[in-house]
Amino acid sequence: MERNTKQRDAIKSVITEAHGPVSAREVFDLAQRRVRGMGMATVYRTLKSLVAGRGIVQVEMPGEPPRYEVAGKGHHHHFYCRACGRMFEVEQCPGDLSYLAPKGFKLENHDLLLLGLCADCASGAKPSRASGKARQSSRPTASQPHPVHGHPHSPHPHPHPHPHPPHTHPHRP
Repeated sequence: MERNTKQRDAIKSVITEAHGPVSAREVFDLAQRRVRGMGMATVYRTLKSLVAGRGIVQVEMPGEPPRYEVAGKGHHHHFYCRACGRMFEVEQCPGDLSYLAPKGFKLENHDLLLLGLCADCASGAKPSRASGKARQSSRPTASQPHPVHGHPHSPHPHPHPHPHPPHTHPHRP
């Protein structure tokens, strides 16, 4: 039986409270705020253990490291922000997509990934991935609607700083 440590509890909490699937780096950044001195190796070891124990699942995205979310959520999809790299849950599903399968094929399942800009990045409130700053996960406050679900959430007990967008200069011919 796996013993529960402060580090393990912090890692599980970060994943449970996340806005959607989170990367190991995001888990590390957020869990370290709760338990000082936690190492990245502890995060990877705990993630591996939680996946093996089926407490969390990996969410794959081509060209990106795996992300993690709580297991057992049922069928849902994801929205990936191209600018900040955050991933959000999308509970809606278009339903039966078997008509998209090539003739003679039998569709058994589908996984839909929407790509674009999250509400923060679309409004210019978030830095782009190219800014070189570490990405920070954020969770809407009680007064802000959730970027996917549209309804407000209760405040997150651990506020996350929002870096300023990078200063850009218009291209001059």
